[in-house]
Amino acid sequence: MSPVRVLLRTIAVAGLSAVLVAPASLAQAAPSASELTQQINQESAKLEKTVESYNRLTEDIKKTKADTATLNARLGPLQQQVDAARAEVGQLAATAYKTGGLRTAGVLLGNADPADLTGNLGTLDQLARDRRQKVSSYDRSQRQFLAEKAELDETLARQTAQAKELSAGKKKIEADLSKLYSKRKAAYGAAQSAGSSYTGTVPSVSGKAGVAVRYAYDAIGKPYVWAADGPNGYDCSGLTMAAWRAAGKSLPHNAAMQWDSVSHISRGSLQPGDLVFYSGLGHVALFVGSGKVIHAPQAGENVKLASVDMMTPYGYGRVR
Repeated sequence: MSPVRVLLRTIAVAGLSAVLVAPASLAQAAPSASELTQQINQESAKLEKTVESYNRLTEDIKKTKADTATLNARLGPLQQQVDAARAEVGQLAATAYKTGGLRTAGVLLGNADPADLTGNLGTLDQLARDRRQKVSSYDRSQRQFLAEKAELDETLARQTAQAKELSAGKKKIEADLSKLYSKRKAAYGAAQSAGSSYTGTVPSVSGKAGVAVRYAYDAIGKPYVWAADGPNGYDCSGLTMAAWRAAGKSLPHNAAMQWDSVSHISRGSLQPGDLVFYSGLGHVALFVGSGKVIHAPQAGENVKLASVDMMTPYGYGRVR
């Protein structure tokens, strides 16, 4: 093959190689800011559901601890009942051993006066009933005590398992957050958005709802902090819980559980202080009027004022 043909063939092969390699090189290029933003939003949505699951588990643990305290409080008196009933049964057994049942009956029935026979039989029957009642009382107390103790043991075991699950969930969230903050820094130059407090006019709302609305406005600009309910940071359900807590109302720290605890209303019935739910009960915000809500959006952002239609609402609720 002539040197010219060899050169032409080399050029042709090199050109083909460049065409084949170029797409692969482009595919490995760093994602653009818009692509990173899309990834951040998708991962934030997943993370928020994980955080809300963590919050729900925390609420479950609170209930488990309360149940444990209640059971412990009941076991003390039950133990005393069992001990008292056991002592009475023991005393009956000791008396029967010393006197003997037939001997007692002989004394009662051996009276020579027939006029006293009916009274003696009544006395014997009463003694038998008393013994049966005391034994029955002991049996009931013992069975109730053992049932309550078994329930307490089961509750404590569940509490231990929940604590382990909580620890594992916390580690996963922190690992996911680390990746998310890295992407935010690559896309926006900072892992956390700069926040500023609200300087506009806070709408005048009366009653407890007004207290919740003012609290939410005061929270604007504070960072999203997972599993937090203030005062320095919030997640979505932590913000709505804290706002209504300031108004003297108790809500659980979980969006889905808040949905279960409020009265469900229509869009047309919305009033300031009502809750708006999103993302299949994975997110919640506080309605403040004029088509606006205040919410803690996602990791790396701050509490903000937004349109009620920032996402498609799942439903609306009024705190009872």
